Amino acid sequence: MARYVAFLRAVNVGGRIVKMEELRRIFEAAGLKDVQTFIASGNVIFSTSAASTAKVEETVERHLQKTLGYAVPAFVRSVAEVAAAAAHRAFTEKDVAIAGAHIVAFARGPLDATGKKGLAALESPIDRFATRGREIYWLSTPRQGESKLTLVKFERAIGMPATMRSMTSVGKLAAKHCAS
Repeated sequence: MARYVAFLRAVNVGGRIVKMEELRRIFEAAGLKDVQTFIASGNVIFSTSAASTAKVEETVERHLQKTLGYAVPAFVRSVAEVAAAAAHRAFTEKDVAIAGAHIVAFARGPLDATGKKGLAALESPIDRFATRGREIYWLSTPRQGESKLTLVKFERAIGMPATMRSMTSVGKLAAKHCAS
């Protein structure tokens, strides 16, 4: 069985509170094994024999919709992909040290030409971006909550759904659950 991480959007924000125990039950009901959660922001680690992350995303999203009554986009990565995302250094250590936010966005797929153009349009002296596969790294001078860039604006620019996590959280998740 392969080990994966699902990064869920719309969990424990905007009044949509889901206890981690409930998330584990939903994932187990979907046939996923060895389910664990990591902090209360919709990060779920699990095992499955399914080989297609797209099919796993569909299964997770279908079960979450059925159980919670609203859509919850899921962005599934193998533990190796999460470890690689956490280890990737898109920006210099100096730039990261003085930034207000260092974020990774997990997107549905790699950006096409239109998505790359949209992302480039978001670039500014206070917001810088770098891509690597399905991940988009964002370095912001202000803290994320103080930035004028919202997830809605970001998704419109790249032309697909995404969810964001701090690089600190992804690093801790990878160290705890994605080590070989």
